[in-house]
Amino acid sequence: MSSAEILPPQETVQESAADPIRVWLRVARLQQRLSGALASELRVIGLSIPQFDVLSTLTEGEGVTQQDLAERLYVTKGNVSGLLDRMEEGGLVERRAIPGDRRSRAVHLTVRGRELAARGLVLQKAFVDATLGTLPIADVNELDRLLRAWRDAARIHAEGDARSSASTSAARSAIEPSM
Repeated sequence: MSSAEILPPQETVQESAADPIRVWLRVARLQQRLSGALASELRVIGLSIPQFDVLSTLTEGEGVTQQDLAERLYVTKGNVSGLLDRMEEGGLVERRAIPGDRRSRAVHLTVRGRELAARGLVLQKAFVDATLGTLPIADVNELDRLLRAWRDAARIHAEGDARSSASTSAARSAIEPSM
């Protein structure tokens, strides 16, 4: 038997290696699909995903400032301010004065907001069980491990780690025209 008969064709070996760009695109598309599907579920009870994010975050601890809420949701304080205005008008949250702090306000759930948060959490759990919950637990654990590793790499990059900065600079140099 010759070595050509033992080794797989070159295309097969190359196809088995995942392309990070394709993986990233799959994750981005999956996130869009999951968000769209969850948005449809939440729409049934009159909530948008941003509203649900606020309500579910407040169920973990009320009385946070808009700034703290914005940081927890990874959005700007301005985004949270407008969203809270609409949610306050809808009777879902209320902003209360913080003793000793004339500038900041603490965000709290109303009874209606708490009820909708609970209903939304039930919908979210059912959705996750119907999708991610169909995978074997070993796969879910491995996915969790991989996503945490990717998150950590993104944090290091965002914090300006020298290795990440160097790779970004090298990538930019490769695509920028030379003068």
